[in-house]
Amino acid sequence: MIALATIIREYESFFLKHYGGALLPSHKKALEVMKFCRSHASPQMLAQCSDDNCKHCRFIPHSCGQRNCPHCQSYEGQRWIDNQLGKQLPAEYFLLTFTLPYQLRQLAWSQQRLVFSLMFACVQRTLQTFTHNDQQLGGTAGFTAVLHTHSRRLEFHPHIHVVIPGGSIHQKTKLWRAKTGKYLFKQQSLATVFRAMLLKELVDNKLQIPTDCPKKWVVDCKSVGNGCKALIYLGRYLYKGVIREEDILTCEDGMVTFKYTESKTKKVKTRTVTGEEFLWLFLQHILPKGFRRVRSYGFLHPCSKRAILLLQLICKFKPLPVKKMERPGIVCPQCGAKMEIVRTLLSVAEVKRLIAQPLRLSVGQVM
Repeated sequence: MIALATIIREYESFFLKHYGGALLPSHKKALEVMKFCRSHASPQMLAQCSDDNCKHCRFIPHSCGQRNCPHCQSYEGQRWIDNQLGKQLPAEYFLLTFTLPYQLRQLAWSQQRLVFSLMFACVQRTLQTFTHNDQQLGGTAGFTAVLHTHSRRLEFHPHIHVVIPGGSIHQKTKLWRAKTGKYLFKQQSLATVFRAMLLKELVDNKLQIPTDCPKKWVVDCKSVGNGCKALIYLGRYLYKGVIREEDILTCEDGMVTFKYTESKTKKVKTRTVTGEEFLWLFLQHILPKGFRRVRSYGFLHPCSKRAILLLQLICKFKPLPVKKMERPGIVCPQCGAKMEIVRTLLSVAEVKRLIAQPLRLSVGQVM
């Protein structure tokens, strides 16, 4: 496995030379912190064995905490998945994908915060409108939307995935109504309404629409059973970036090779690019500071936890049991007992000072 931090340190100078002018502040900050993720140059924490007869101490480097770092935040990603699986309701689930056409991608790149926010708003209005007007549903929808900006080949490809149960809360009766079968809404109708809403919002915000903007957009809608696999798929990219370090195959002679799976054929393929181009492919998917990649609406909004529990109780529905993931503990290399964190965010100078003190520390124990 090749660490992303290693690639950054090796090709950073070439990358900044070729792409420095196109970087956003969020890109530069992410590059800087991921470069030293879990290395000796990053802040350290001091762990001490809980066994009174051992008291062995060791330094452990902090993770960078960047939500796009493939080396960090496995716990946060799994916790989000567990939280979503706990909101399951008695209905067929569907995975919808609203794709921004190629002709609008340059506009989205130059106005990311605005265009992505408008995409979320138009997806929300589109689905709420269709749910209200549907004869079987006729109520308020609840769904979770996740923004992805990458294709399988890591190209810039903005689209929003939506996981939505085929059910609603009726406006007048306040009762739960579920749709039968594996059909939710007509895809082309969804695409037509979404296109009209988004183009109107772009014009209202004084953004220039390209003259070659297509008249037909693409919205995909398919049944995904109880929604578990779809939620797990979306959760993979919330905190660990757009590529796993296991998928980076080689890094040599100025070239980086990574593998990906084609969406249609499901065949595993490889792509080889220069080191600086690989960093660009990765960093262009880092969103502006503070921008929320995932948003929930309707009865799946984070403020509707009681409503979800009430629905599950009334419908006598129990979500699939989820094994709660705990943060992995630190094991003492000397006796095997659990170690406890006693100091955090230690600088290099503080680490050297502590090593010089009689705390049973040795240079070989600094990790």
